[in-house]
Amino acid sequence: MQTPIAITIPDAVKVSGMSRTSIYEALKRGDLTARKAGRRTLIGFQDLEAYLASLPTYQAGA
Repeated sequence: MQTPIAITIPDAVKVSGMSRTSIYEALKRGDLTARKAGRRTLIGFQDLEAYLASLPTYQAGA
């Protein structure tokens, strides 16, 4: 299976493990970008990967 070019918000929630609210907050802050295709909101798969990679790493005990 090939990696998709873009995914919908519900798919972004599934593949990232983030909540729907967190995705929309990242979009509102401009940390994550989306495009509109008719009524659908699409997030570039590479944009989602880059956003997840930019999040801080887990620090035990911090």
